Amino acid sequence: MSATGQSATPSPSSPEPIGSGASDYGWYSADPQHMEARFIPLLQRTMQPLVHGRPARALDVGCGNGALCGRLLRLGYRVVGVDVSESGLAIARAVHPAVRFEMLAADDALLDHLAEPPFDYVTCLEVIEHVYDPQSLLRGCFRALRPGGVFICSTPYHGYLKNLGISLLDRWDKHLHPSRVGGHIKFFSRRTLFPLMHEAGFVNLRFHGVGRFPYLWMSMLITGEKPAIQEA
Repeated sequence: MSATGQSATPSPSSPEPIGSGASDYGWYSADPQHMEARFIPLLQRTMQPLVHGRPARALDVGCGNGALCGRLLRLGYRVVGVDVSESGLAIARAVHPAVRFEMLAADDALLDHLAEPPFDYVTCLEVIEHVYDPQSLLRGCFRALRPGGVFICSTPYHGYLKNLGISLLDRWDKHLHPSRVGGHIKFFSRRTLFPLMHEAGFVNLRFHGVGRFPYLWMSMLITGEKPAIQEA
């Protein structure tokens, strides 16, 4: 899983990746992935490095090679990254030793396993489409936020016009090719992702299309908040 956009899928001629296995996505580089540059302006408008006069704390769920964690650290955030990719975490720890990285699944018990206080921000970029249980992931991200904290989630966009265009161009086989290691297993539109986020408890959801043209967006970025006052 990646915090920045895409997993680095090895080619047949590539060397064996660190920690290659069924749940590993074969990271070879610490470089940011191709979608990160498109997300950064939205992240900068949504996130602030100081909260109530102290450094903001951010959790990156599906941190991949740690590129986003490193960027946030340089901006003054206190950062924790979690992922299930051995190769990604090996790179992340080597390049960003000041960040805490843990191999953890993104589920309901995420904050319990981290034994950290809730965070000001939780980011989960281009990850939810890789998981079997998106509801558990969203509940875990919700629990990992302090009241009033902000969740930022992105995933490839799939709406009517984009799906129609892929069909008319006969591109579904390429788009969903089954041989892609670590490929996408869930496909979301605004209509399907919003209810899951509401069900998890998030409020004030905001949609941002990212990349390409309106309604043919490459990805969508959704922000939501944990209510400042929790119901009893």
